[in-house]
Amino acid sequence: MSIMGAFMVPHPPIIIEEIGHRREKGIEPIINAYAEVANLIFELQPETIVFISPHSTSYSDYFHISGGLTAKGNFGEFGHPELGFQKEIDQSFVSMLHQYCQEHYFPAGTLGEKNAVLDHGIMVPLYFFEQKYKTFQIVMISVTNESYETHYRMGEIIQEVSKQLDKKIVVVASGDLSHKVNDHSPYGFHFSGPRYDEKIMEIMEHMEFQDLFDFSKEFCESAAECGHRPFVCLAGSLNKKELTCPLTAYASPYGVGYGICAYLVTDDNVKRNLMDRSKNIHELEVRHLETKTVVDEYVNLARSSLHYFLLTHKRLPVKETFLEEMLKSKAGVFVSIKKRGVLRGCIGTIEARQNSIAEEVIENAIQAGISDPRFPPVKPHELDELEFSVDILQPAETIDTISMLDHKKFGLIVHNEKKRGVLLPNLEGIQSVYEQLELALKKAGIEEHEEYQMERFLVERHSS
Repeated sequence: MSIMGAFMVPHPPIIIEEIGHRREKGIEPIINAYAEVANLIFELQPETIVFISPHSTSYSDYFHISGGLTAKGNFGEFGHPELGFQKEIDQSFVSMLHQYCQEHYFPAGTLGEKNAVLDHGIMVPLYFFEQKYKTFQIVMISVTNESYETHYRMGEIIQEVSKQLDKKIVVVASGDLSHKVNDHSPYGFHFSGPRYDEKIMEIMEHMEFQDLFDFSKEFCESAAECGHRPFVCLAGSLNKKELTCPLTAYASPYGVGYGICAYLVTDDNVKRNLMDRSKNIHELEVRHLETKTVVDEYVNLARSSLHYFLLTHKRLPVKETFLEEMLKSKAGVFVSIKKRGVLRGCIGTIEARQNSIAEEVIENAIQAGISDPRFPPVKPHELDELEFSVDILQPAETIDTISMLDHKKFGLIVHNEKKRGVLLPNLEGIQSVYEQLELALKKAGIEEHEEYQMERFLVERHSS
């Protein structure tokens, strides 16, 4: 089995009878729709429900997956501490999800929170679900400030783990729509509010999930929504699935939009790719080309390589359209990455290890982004802020004296039988050949009194 269904639901505590006493006029469509969702979940009989909530323990660049044996919570914040829940966490799902993310350099895991707490983004749905069906475990995942593409990938990972575990899984994306729909809203009115709700409900009802990526950050912020990223995760979890949408509902009784949509999986459909990733990658590359005015093919290849890997976890394929010199020549390559002018990663090879310069750039760009031990791996949301440079190394030649160096023109290799250090030419902060030699020896771990040899090399530098 895998994902059997998914549900977009709101989480206003006022719709709970003990809290709101159903006094709010116009809320009935949502309460009734929630009851229908509970009936659908009862029919599906899931072993585990995966909740994606914007109110769980969250970090800006890390999807938090709640660990522990159980999660507890109550509505004390809303005046009803006696109304609470305790649910068992699906340990096997959490463990495999955490492991998968670590192995694929995806920014998600169980680090952080020690005691799992049920927030109202999860307890409101639980209130309705458990009126019909209680025998399920849960998984709780937060959202982040990462890109929509990264949230979509989180959903895909949920689906992949579901397949591996062979469990009956349901995904629930908890989130309200705009908090500024009309003048009744306690947050005030903004014209983006009703526009956001109208667009979201149209997209979700017709299952045109790729359109979720067209919402700008500014538009979402002005509408004061809280569910967009959970909805994108939901979309990713349904990638390549044949779906029906038997239920939709919407209401905004006091200026806050509440939407419900139910999705039932009827079959696999590999042709129904909800977001054509290869097309999206291409569009992102073009966008980078336009916004960064990158015209150098080597720099563009390095950027595209890391971008492609972070979004797909695959190497960028070598294409015949690459420059001929990239495809037919071999050389050592260094790829350097800076963020706001500060080094963010640098990895290189002195001699060729791949079959072409193109492959050398592709591999070293990935390693510079995720494997430089001096820095944490680059996150997808950083990509727009990064600057790349690519150095193609010429064959090195042995030199006998420091007088044969020029720190601006030549790179330097120092080595003995056990140690080696490499410095590229014209590095920021190095003012002389003496400083270049001193730093190269330090990188190699060679003391000045030890014997060592020196080599110099020229580079062909490409930068944005």
